[in-house]
Amino acid sequence: MAYWLFKSEAETWSWAQQKKKGAKGEPWNGVRNYQAANCMKAMKKGDQGFFYHSGDQRQIVGIVEVIGEYRP
Repeated sequence: MAYWLFKSEAETWSWAQQKKKGAKGEPWNGVRNYQAANCMKAMKKGDQGFFYHSGDQRQIVGIVEVIGEYRP
């Protein structure tokens, strides 16, 4: 199992929105950074990570689990 850091600005996708999706989750899209996209391709179902709010908050706000692997 690998561990990851999932970064989001609270104004774009907040921890409250993530929690509301619950076990069905939400696809993580809109990644333009080449290195970040490659990391997403390496993620496997069951991997875990910290959900980090960048911007003004700059803090880890929760723990998430990868529920599906990369899809183009």
